[in-house]
Amino acid sequence: GVGKSTIAVNLALSFARLGHRVGILDTDIFGPSVPTLLNLGGEQPRLSEGKNQLLLPLSNYGVKSMSMGYLVGEEAPVVWRGLMVMKALQQLLWEVEWGGLDILVMDLPPGTGDTQLTITQQVVLDGAIVVSTPQDVALKDAIKGVEMMRKVNVPLLGMIQNMSVFNCPNCNHTTHIFGSEGVTKACEKHDVPFLGDIPLHASICDDADRGKPTVVAEPESPRAKAFTAIAERIAKTIGL
Repeated sequence: GVGKSTIAVNLALSFARLGHRVGILDTDIFGPSVPTLLNLGGEQPRLSEGKNQLLLPLSNYGVKSMSMGYLVGEEAPVVWRGLMVMKALQQLLWEVEWGGLDILVMDLPPGTGDTQLTITQQVVLDGAIVVSTPQDVALKDAIKGVEMMRKVNVPLLGMIQNMSVFNCPNCNHTTHIFGSEGVTKACEKHDVPFLGDIPLHASICDDADRGKPTVVAEPESPRAKAFTAIAERIAKTIGL
């Protein structure tokens, strides 16, 4: 509920606009969002030719993507126990033909459970980004994510503060609906880099719902530039 998927997709699109070859892997088995965000709902991946027959990613807006949502359908519930979930995750991790990529963005589900542990144990990661809104309830869960990444020795690239400020389109009054400095203070306390703010704006939600994320729909808007600035900071940190 803090906007992880929306931010992940907009960051992936920002990397693509910066000239990188980009893929995004939706690792949320129970609630995949990437098909909707990339306007690829209802599409199904094909298999590659040859003996291995790997899944071929679906592409839109210059970004390759793979998600459980392509394999089970948008409205089909995934009512599986842990072993089935891990089997599906293994398929997404190791049975996709990505081709040449400069960066693969992984959109993780909430929490610090099996999915996060499997990925951190089996994939060499350049780093993790933790997303939170400024309010204390969200920050408590976010800090658990920070501490988990430290325990499994994954570098922390930083935290992003989503829905940081609302600018009224009628009177231009600025309101910090969820608080103003929650993430920045948490970054200082836990020695985590602060990557930037994403404002609370109706267009970000509308763009996501219609499958044309803000970086594509409004590339010159302040909102898109906020995503691009964060992507540039991350790219510099990991040496892209």
